[in-house]
Amino acid sequence: MKVAGLPDDGLAGSDKGASLQERAYRLLKAMIGDGRIGPGERLLEAQVAKAFGISRSPARHALRTLCAEALLEEHDGKGFVVAGCGTGGGDGLLASLEPVRIQSPPQWERIYKEVEQELFIRILFGAVRINEKQLALHFDVSRTVTRDLLARMHGMGLIEKDDAGHWLSRRITPEHIRDLYEMRRLLEPKALQKSLPHLPAPVLHQARDRVLLALKSDTPDSAAFDRIERDLHVDVLSGCQNKEILRALERTQLVFGPTRYLFHPFLGVPVEMIDGALKEHLEILDRALRGDADGAAQALQDHLKVADDRWLRRFEIIASTTRLQFPAYLSPAGG
Repeated sequence: MKVAGLPDDGLAGSDKGASLQERAYRLLKAMIGDGRIGPGERLLEAQVAKAFGISRSPARHALRTLCAEALLEEHDGKGFVVAGCGTGGGDGLLASLEPVRIQSPPQWERIYKEVEQELFIRILFGAVRINEKQLALHFDVSRTVTRDLLARMHGMGLIEKDDAGHWLSRRITPEHIRDLYEMRRLLEPKALQKSLPHLPAPVLHQARDRVLLALKSDTPDSAAFDRIERDLHVDVLSGCQNKEILRALERTQLVFGPTRYLFHPFLGVPVEMIDGALKEHLEILDRALRGDADGAAQALQDHLKVADDRWLRRFEIIASTTRLQFPAYLSPAGG
Protein backbone atom coordinates (compact mmCIF):
# COMPACT_ATOMS: atom_id res chain seq x y z
CA MET A 1 0.00 0.00 0.00
CA LYS A 2 1.22 3.47 -0.80
CA VAL A 3 -0.06 6.57 0.98
CA ALA A 4 -0.91 9.29 -1.50
CA GLY A 5 1.55 12.16 -1.46
CA LEU A 6 3.93 10.48 0.99
CA PRO A 7 7.01 8.25 0.68
CA ASP A 8 6.53 4.50 0.36
CA ASP A 9 6.49 3.96 4.12
CA GLY A 10 3.84 6.64 4.60
CA LEU A 11 6.04 8.91 6.68
CA ALA A 12 7.17 12.44 6.10
CA GLY A 13 10.89 12.97 5.57
CA SER A 14 11.27 14.47 9.03
CA ASP A 15 10.23 11.11 10.55
CA LYS A 16 12.99 9.15 8.86
CA GLY A 17 15.14 9.28 11.98
CA ALA A 18 12.39 7.89 14.22
CA SER A 19 12.58 4.36 15.62
CA LEU A 20 10.83 1.48 13.87
CA GLN A 21 8.24 1.21 16.64
CA GLU A 22 7.50 4.95 16.43
CA ARG A 23 7.14 4.80 12.66
CA ALA A 24 4.92 1.72 12.80
CA TYR A 25 2.75 3.46 15.40
CA ARG A 26 2.39 6.62 13.29
CA LEU A 27 1.58 4.65 10.16
CA LEU A 28 -1.10 2.57 11.88
CA LYS A 29 -2.55 5.67 13.51
CA ALA A 30 -2.78 7.37 10.09
CA MET A 31 -4.47 4.30 8.62
CA ILE A 32 -7.05 4.26 11.42
CA GLY A 33 -7.54 8.02 11.16
CA ASP A 34 -8.31 8.00 7.43
CA GLY A 35 -10.48 4.90 7.57
CA ARG A 36 -8.23 2.41 5.81
CA ILE A 37 -8.57 0.33 8.97
CA GLY A 38 -12.15 0.61 10.21
CA PRO A 39 -13.84 0.29 13.62
CA GLY A 40 -14.21 -3.32 14.74
CA GLU A 41 -11.47 -4.66 12.46
CA ARG A 42 -8.75 -6.75 14.05
CA LEU A 43 -4.99 -6.34 13.87
CA LEU A 44 -2.51 -9.07 14.80
CA GLU A 45 1.04 -8.51 15.96
CA ALA A 46 2.46 -11.00 13.44
CA GLN A 47 0.32 -9.48 10.67
CA VAL A 48 1.65 -5.95 11.30
CA ALA A 49 5.24 -7.21 11.52
CA LYS A 50 4.94 -9.02 8.18
CA ALA A 51 3.15 -6.15 6.40
CA PHE A 52 5.66 -3.51 7.53
CA GLY A 53 8.75 -5.70 7.19
CA ILE A 54 9.71 -5.33 10.85
CA SER A 55 10.13 -7.68 13.81
CA ARG A 56 7.31 -8.45 16.24
CA SER A 57 8.78 -6.34 19.05
CA PRO A 58 8.28 -2.89 17.39
CA ALA A 59 4.93 -4.09 16.01
CA ARG A 60 3.79 -5.04 19.54
CA HIS A 61 4.97 -1.70 20.94
CA ALA A 62 3.10 0.24 18.23
CA LEU A 63 -0.13 -1.67 18.85
CA ARG A 64 0.04 -1.24 22.62
CA THR A 65 0.74 2.48 22.26
CA LEU A 66 -2.45 2.76 20.20
CA CYS A 67 -4.25 0.86 22.98
CA ALA A 68 -2.99 3.40 25.50
CA GLU A 69 -4.51 6.12 23.32
CA ALA A 70 -7.84 4.21 23.20
CA LEU A 71 -7.62 3.79 19.44
CA LEU A 72 -7.34 0.02 19.84
CA GLU A 73 -8.65 -2.49 22.37
CA GLU A 74 -6.57 -5.56 23.17
CA HIS A 75 -8.35 -8.91 23.30
CA ASP A 76 -6.21 -11.73 24.65
CA GLY A 77 -5.63 -14.34 22.00
CA LYS A 78 -7.63 -12.43 19.40
CA GLY A 79 -5.38 -9.50 18.67
CA PHE A 80 -6.22 -5.81 18.76
CA VAL A 81 -9.56 -4.37 17.69
CA VAL A 82 -10.07 -0.86 16.34
CA ALA A 83 -12.25 1.13 18.75
CA GLY A 84 -15.46 2.80 17.69
CA CYS A 85 -18.88 1.76 16.51
CA GLY A 86 -18.91 -1.90 15.67
CA THR A 87 -16.45 -2.85 18.39
CA GLY A 88 -17.88 -5.89 20.06
CA GLY A 89 -15.07 -8.15 21.13
CA GLY A 90 -12.28 -9.82 19.23
CA ASP A 91 -14.41 -11.51 16.59
CA GLY A 92 -14.35 -8.75 13.97
CA LEU A 93 -12.89 -9.16 10.51
CA LEU A 94 -9.13 -9.19 10.19
CA ALA A 95 -7.98 -5.85 8.77
CA SER A 96 -6.49 -5.96 5.28
CA LEU A 97 -2.91 -4.69 5.38
CA GLU A 98 -1.07 -4.48 2.09
CA PRO A 99 2.73 -4.54 2.39
CA VAL A 100 4.19 -1.15 3.38
CA ARG A 101 7.90 -1.60 3.96
CA ILE A 102 9.22 0.72 6.64
CA GLN A 103 12.77 1.50 5.68
CA SER A 104 15.16 1.31 8.62
CA PRO A 105 18.23 3.57 8.60
CA PRO A 106 21.55 1.75 9.03
CA GLN A 107 22.23 1.20 12.72
CA TRP A 108 25.44 3.21 12.62
CA GLU A 109 23.44 6.28 11.55
CA ARG A 110 21.30 6.10 14.69
CA ILE A 111 24.30 6.45 16.99
CA TYR A 112 26.55 8.60 14.81
CA LYS A 113 25.38 11.98 16.08
CA GLU A 114 25.87 11.12 19.75
CA VAL A 115 29.35 9.68 19.20
CA GLU A 116 30.35 12.60 16.99
CA GLN A 117 29.26 15.14 19.59
CA GLU A 118 31.12 13.36 22.38
CA LEU A 119 34.26 13.32 20.22
CA PHE A 120 34.05 16.95 19.14
CA ILE A 121 33.65 18.15 22.72
CA ARG A 122 36.65 16.22 23.98
CA ILE A 123 39.12 16.74 21.15
CA LEU A 124 38.94 20.46 21.89
CA PHE A 125 40.70 19.51 25.14
CA GLY A 126 43.03 16.75 23.94
CA ALA A 127 43.46 13.60 21.85
CA VAL A 128 40.97 10.78 22.46
CA ARG A 129 41.17 7.01 21.99
CA ILE A 130 38.06 5.05 20.98
CA ASN A 131 37.52 1.53 22.34
CA GLU A 132 35.56 -0.35 19.68
CA LYS A 133 34.43 -3.12 22.05
CA GLN A 134 33.16 -0.63 24.65
CA LEU A 135 31.47 1.37 21.90
CA ALA A 136 29.50 -1.72 20.85
CA LEU A 137 28.58 -2.52 24.46
CA HIS A 138 27.54 1.05 25.26
CA PHE A 139 25.04 1.20 22.39
CA ASP A 140 24.19 -2.52 22.43
CA VAL A 141 25.12 -2.99 18.78
CA SER A 142 27.32 -5.46 16.92
CA ARG A 143 30.97 -4.86 16.09
CA THR A 144 29.91 -4.70 12.43
CA VAL A 145 27.83 -1.61 13.26
CA THR A 146 30.69 0.06 15.12
CA ARG A 147 33.08 -0.67 12.24
CA ASP A 148 30.67 1.00 9.82
CA LEU A 149 30.46 4.00 12.14
CA LEU A 150 34.23 4.27 12.56
CA ALA A 151 34.80 3.86 8.82
CA ARG A 152 32.49 6.81 8.20
CA MET A 153 34.33 8.96 10.74
CA HIS A 154 37.67 7.91 9.27
CA GLY A 155 36.52 8.96 5.81
CA MET A 156 35.69 12.42 7.15
CA GLY A 157 39.10 12.78 8.76
CA LEU A 158 37.69 12.79 12.28
CA ILE A 159 39.56 9.67 13.43
CA GLU A 160 42.60 7.63 12.38
CA LYS A 161 44.51 4.55 13.49
CA ASP A 162 47.65 4.93 15.58
CA ASP A 163 50.78 2.78 15.26
CA ALA A 164 49.25 0.14 17.55
CA GLY A 165 46.12 -0.14 15.42
CA HIS A 166 43.85 1.71 17.88
CA TRP A 167 41.31 4.27 16.75
CA LEU A 168 42.39 7.76 17.70
CA SER A 169 40.87 11.21 17.32
CA ARG A 170 43.64 13.76 17.52
CA ARG A 171 43.31 17.00 19.38
CA ILE A 172 41.95 19.86 17.31
CA THR A 173 44.19 22.85 17.72
CA PRO A 174 43.79 26.40 16.45
CA GLU A 175 46.69 25.73 14.07
CA HIS A 176 44.90 22.69 12.61
CA ILE A 177 41.72 24.69 12.04
CA ARG A 178 43.64 27.50 10.37
CA ASP A 179 45.37 24.97 8.09
CA LEU A 180 42.04 23.44 7.08
CA TYR A 181 40.52 26.84 6.33
CA GLU A 182 43.58 27.87 4.34
CA MET A 183 43.10 24.74 2.23
CA ARG A 184 39.43 25.59 1.77
CA ARG A 185 40.24 29.18 0.75
CA LEU A 186 42.63 27.88 -1.90
CA LEU A 187 40.35 25.20 -3.33
CA GLU A 188 36.68 26.11 -2.79
CA PRO A 189 36.58 29.33 -4.88
CA LYS A 190 38.21 27.50 -7.81
CA ALA A 191 35.82 24.56 -7.36
CA LEU A 192 32.89 27.01 -7.40
CA GLN A 193 34.05 28.60 -10.66
CA LYS A 194 34.41 25.17 -12.24
CA SER A 195 31.07 23.96 -10.85
CA LEU A 196 28.68 26.75 -11.83
CA PRO A 197 28.63 26.09 -15.60
CA HIS A 198 27.57 22.48 -14.91
CA LEU A 199 25.27 23.04 -11.93
CA PRO A 200 21.47 22.80 -12.36
CA ALA A 201 19.84 26.13 -11.45
CA PRO A 202 17.38 24.54 -8.97
CA VAL A 203 20.32 23.61 -6.71
CA LEU A 204 21.19 27.30 -6.31
CA HIS A 205 17.56 28.38 -5.90
CA GLN A 206 16.86 25.76 -3.22
CA ALA A 207 20.04 26.71 -1.35
CA ARG A 208 19.04 30.40 -1.47
CA ASP A 209 15.50 29.63 -0.27
CA ARG A 210 16.85 27.80 2.77
CA VAL A 211 19.12 30.73 3.66
CA LEU A 212 16.21 33.19 3.41
CA LEU A 213 14.05 30.96 5.60
CA ALA A 214 16.77 30.78 8.24
CA LEU A 215 17.26 34.55 8.20
CA LYS A 216 13.55 35.05 8.86
CA SER A 217 13.63 32.70 11.84
CA ASP A 218 14.01 34.19 15.34
CA THR A 219 15.93 31.13 16.55
CA PRO A 220 18.36 29.42 14.16
CA ASP A 221 17.95 25.67 13.92
CA SER A 222 21.09 23.51 14.12
CA ALA A 223 19.91 20.99 11.53
CA ALA A 224 18.83 23.76 9.15
CA PHE A 225 22.17 25.56 9.52
CA ASP A 226 24.05 22.32 8.90
CA ARG A 227 21.99 21.82 5.73
CA ILE A 228 22.80 25.38 4.61
CA GLU A 229 26.52 24.79 5.15
CA ARG A 230 26.40 21.64 3.02
CA ASP A 231 24.32 23.35 0.36
CA LEU A 232 27.10 25.83 -0.34
CA HIS A 233 30.25 23.94 0.53
CA VAL A 234 29.28 20.52 -0.86
CA ASP A 235 26.25 20.53 -3.17
CA VAL A 236 26.97 23.81 -4.98
CA LEU A 237 30.55 22.66 -5.58
CA SER A 238 29.48 19.22 -6.82
CA GLY A 239 29.42 20.32 -10.48
CA CYS A 240 33.20 20.79 -10.42
CA GLN A 241 34.67 18.51 -13.08
CA ASN A 242 38.02 18.25 -11.27
CA LYS A 243 37.20 15.44 -8.86
CA GLU A 244 40.65 15.62 -7.26
CA ILE A 245 39.75 19.04 -5.87
CA LEU A 246 36.51 17.63 -4.42
CA ARG A 247 38.32 14.66 -2.90
CA ALA A 248 40.85 16.96 -1.26
CA LEU A 249 38.02 19.09 0.16
CA GLU A 250 36.39 16.04 1.71
CA ARG A 251 39.25 15.94 4.23
CA THR A 252 38.31 19.42 5.44
CA GLN A 253 34.68 18.56 6.19
CA LEU A 254 35.27 17.80 9.86
CA VAL A 255 34.92 21.56 10.41
CA PHE A 256 31.21 21.18 9.59
CA GLY A 257 30.62 18.93 12.61
CA PRO A 258 30.06 21.58 15.31
CA THR A 259 27.47 23.38 13.13
CA ARG A 260 25.14 20.53 14.06
CA TYR A 261 25.31 21.65 17.70
CA LEU A 262 24.82 25.42 17.55
CA PHE A 263 23.58 25.73 21.11
CA HIS A 264 25.97 23.35 22.83
CA PRO A 265 27.91 25.23 25.54
CA PHE A 266 31.28 24.21 24.01
CA LEU A 267 30.53 23.64 20.35
CA GLY A 268 28.18 26.54 19.69
CA VAL A 269 28.93 30.05 18.45
CA PRO A 270 27.10 33.32 19.24
CA VAL A 271 23.82 33.86 17.37
CA GLU A 272 25.02 37.15 15.84
CA MET A 273 27.86 35.24 14.18
CA ILE A 274 25.38 32.78 12.68
CA ASP A 275 23.38 35.68 11.24
CA GLY A 276 26.54 37.10 9.66
CA ALA A 277 27.41 33.75 8.09
CA LEU A 278 23.91 33.41 6.61
CA LYS A 279 24.12 36.86 4.98
CA GLU A 280 27.49 35.92 3.47
CA HIS A 281 25.97 32.73 2.06
CA LEU A 282 23.17 34.77 0.54
CA GLU A 283 25.59 37.14 -1.22
CA ILE A 284 27.55 34.22 -2.70
CA LEU A 285 24.40 32.52 -3.98
CA ASP A 286 22.96 35.78 -5.37
CA ARG A 287 26.15 36.41 -7.35
CA ALA A 288 26.12 32.83 -8.63
CA LEU A 289 22.48 33.15 -9.74
CA ARG A 290 23.34 36.36 -11.63
CA GLY A 291 25.99 34.43 -13.53
CA ASP A 292 28.86 36.27 -11.82
CA ALA A 293 31.12 33.26 -11.22
CA ASP A 294 34.20 35.36 -10.42
CA GLY A 295 32.28 37.56 -8.00
CA ALA A 296 30.76 34.52 -6.31
CA ALA A 297 34.21 32.96 -5.96
CA GLN A 298 35.60 36.17 -4.40
CA ALA A 299 32.64 36.39 -2.01
CA LEU A 300 33.23 32.75 -1.02
CA GLN A 301 36.88 33.45 -0.34
CA ASP A 302 35.95 36.47 1.80
CA HIS A 303 33.43 34.32 3.68
CA LEU A 304 36.06 31.68 4.44
CA LYS A 305 38.50 34.33 5.70
CA VAL A 306 36.15 35.16 8.58
CA ALA A 307 34.63 31.68 9.00
CA ASP A 308 37.73 30.32 10.68
CA ASP A 309 37.49 33.08 13.32
CA ARG A 310 33.95 31.94 14.10
CA TRP A 311 35.21 28.39 14.47
CA LEU A 312 38.15 29.43 16.66
CA ARG A 313 35.80 31.21 19.08
CA ARG A 314 35.15 27.75 20.57
CA PHE A 315 38.68 27.68 21.97
CA GLU A 316 37.96 30.87 23.89
CA ILE A 317 34.82 29.26 25.35
CA ILE A 318 36.65 26.18 26.66
CA ALA A 319 39.76 27.98 27.91
CA SER A 320 38.48 28.19 31.50
CA THR A 321 36.34 25.05 31.43
CA THR A 322 36.80 22.08 33.74
CA ARG A 323 37.62 18.95 31.77
CA LEU A 324 34.71 16.64 31.17
CA GLN A 325 34.05 13.06 32.20
CA PHE A 326 34.48 10.45 29.46
CA PRO A 327 31.92 7.83 28.39
CA ALA A 328 33.19 4.25 28.72
CA TYR A 329 34.14 3.98 25.05
CA LEU A 330 36.40 7.06 25.10
CA SER A 331 39.60 7.69 27.00
CA PRO A 332 42.31 10.38 26.95
CA ALA A 333 45.24 9.70 24.65
CA GLY A 334 48.63 11.35 24.49
CA GLY A 335 49.30 13.88 21.75
